[in-house]
Amino acid sequence: MAGENEVVQAAATIGPDVIKGIAAGATIAIGGIFPALAIGKLAAKAVEAIGRNPEAAAKIQTAMILAVAFCEAIAIYALVMALIIKFV
Repeated sequence: MAGENEVVQAAATIGPDVIKGIAAGATIAIGGIFPALAIGKLAAKAVEAIGRNPEAAAKIQTAMILAVAFCEAIAIYALVMALIIKFV
């Protein structure tokens, strides 16, 4: 029973700032991992496509850069959300 009381007391001392910090950290961690994986996969497939058809390198590279920009935008949105969670 003493262990349960300690857990309840510890949970009561955690304030909203701590919870906001944890939520902001989780948001930026998840929001950074998945766009990074997507960018890696995009680059790998683009290099593979250029290796198979070097004449189409310019078109493939243009499409890849556009897709990478959209993936980066998702990561930036996650950063903005983390800042909103932390400071609002």
